Amino acid sequence: METLDWIILIGTLLAIVGYGTWKTRGSQNVQDYIRGGNQAQWWTIGLSVMATQASAITFLSTPGQAFNDGMGFVQFYFGLPIAMIIICMVFIPLYHRLKVYTAYEFLENRFDLKTRSLTAGLFLVQRGLAAGITIYAPAIILSAVLGWSLNQLNIIIGVLVIIYTVSGGTKAVSVTQKHQMAVIFTGMFIAFFLILSYLPDNINFSNALEIATVNDKMNILDFSFDFENRYTFWSGIIGGTFLMLSYFGTDQSQVQRYLSGKSLREMQLGLIFNGILKVPMQFFILLVGVMVFVFYQFNESPIHFNPHAQEVVAASSYSDDFKALESNQHQLFEEKKDLLNAYISSPTQALKSQISTVNTAEKENRNEAKLLLEKAANEHQTKIETNDKDYVFIHFILNNLPRGLIGLLLAVILSAAMSSTASELNALASTTTMDIYKRSLAPGRDDMHYVKATKWFTFGWGILAICIACIAYLADNLIQLVNIIGSIFYGNVLGIFLLAFFFKHVKANAVFVAAIITQAIVLLGWYQDWMPYLWLNLFGCTLVIAIALIISFFNQLLNSKADDITTT
Repeated sequence: METLDWIILIGTLLAIVGYGTWKTRGSQNVQDYIRGGNQAQWWTIGLSVMATQASAITFLSTPGQAFNDGMGFVQFYFGLPIAMIIICMVFIPLYHRLKVYTAYEFLENRFDLKTRSLTAGLFLVQRGLAAGITIYAPAIILSAVLGWSLNQLNIIIGVLVIIYTVSGGTKAVSVTQKHQMAVIFTGMFIAFFLILSYLPDNINFSNALEIATVNDKMNILDFSFDFENRYTFWSGIIGGTFLMLSYFGTDQSQVQRYLSGKSLREMQLGLIFNGILKVPMQFFILLVGVMVFVFYQFNESPIHFNPHAQEVVAASSYSDDFKALESNQHQLFEEKKDLLNAYISSPTQALKSQISTVNTAEKENRNEAKLLLEKAANEHQTKIETNDKDYVFIHFILNNLPRGLIGLLLAVILSAAMSSTASELNALASTTTMDIYKRSLAPGRDDMHYVKATKWFTFGWGILAICIACIAYLADNLIQLVNIIGSIFYGNVLGIFLLAFFFKHVKANAVFVAAIITQAIVLLGWYQDWMPYLWLNLFGCTLVIAIALIISFFNQLLNSKADDITTT
């Protein structure tokens, strides 16, 4: 990175932090601090909701996901518009009428304190873990490619977020997220058009899409019911709808974004705005990844994108074997480039078949490289990430973008990390204060006491998130890891809310017991890999409703028999 990159990167981040701190200083009551004074308009709500979900993981992992597996991941978001409509019709009117500060406050009105506390506790566990991962995700990758200290990066990201989130609460999060989304959209559009400009003169956008299609990267829809395939139309529509209902309807990090709206209509319009824009946004980010793939069809890529992994294998006894694979990869690259140029000039089935054969050989080569990396890691008794999906886009940025734009794209990644982390810390602190501290530990205090308590809880959750980030480790793909954590808990929580909304005869004890049993079964199902994680949302939701209904039925039966005995 050059001086200009550092100026743009540091200047952008400090400007966002400084503006958010200055603009929202001096909150004097809980209404201002937790609900932003109910001043947010629909476009602020929509952008804030999008920014909360669009963490750094989105902008690092999603292009890498498309580079490896194509556009099919977009099916994950197909249930989102459906969920937005349901939440606008059912959830938001109830929250607005009851004037709740948190989603879980509603559950005490419907059931009892222990159900509210249990659900709030499930949120605190899963969102507390996720907050650490949203810090760790960009830190581990930037650490590997820039040579920075991982723990220092974790601390820098965490501290920047803590400063303005503690200072201004919900309003600070919403205000800064508008500017963060502007930085993010600007950076991604510039990257997309630069990629197209870097392609050979005889390759236009239409040709690029054709090349992606030949390489099986444009298979968007999969209508199979194959449980081995994580991303299908049905898992997106069914499992995705339940996940999005849970996330946007019951997760305080999202609920708090639209509870800050000026009116019921502004809240609903904000979510509809998100529902309309979110799927095209994810489609575009995936398309950026596909264009990076096309770029590397004409510009040689490393056999493995994680630089740290390559350093480990270079210092091991497997170095010569790895170099042989790199040599083979170079030959495959040259062969494939010639075939693609021939196909663009005169597309034939024979050329398409040859390209497919080279693709297969290239994948086998990369898989062999991963096996060597694992052996090298074992030899050095160290841990390295052999799945390099999350390193693809950052590798492209650092090695191909002009000076100045590298700083902007790094600002995009760190802005995304800050925006989602800020929402999470804000929600964790609000839930801790309103659902645990105020309700059970310190009731009856004045507003400034609870504002100060929320600030301290924000600080505490921020420190905990940094600590989790410092001891975290990578899964196969970071964006999947966050969604897996959510899917383990969200279905159960959504089921509790649906019981509250639609099953008026079900009482608190039945729901509480059903929720505990369901969470244990879902954890067991995830551990033993009963189904793809997206389906855990539907499974958990259905299970808690079924168990609660069964318990309620038997309770009514027992009560009926007891009444008969008493009458007799």
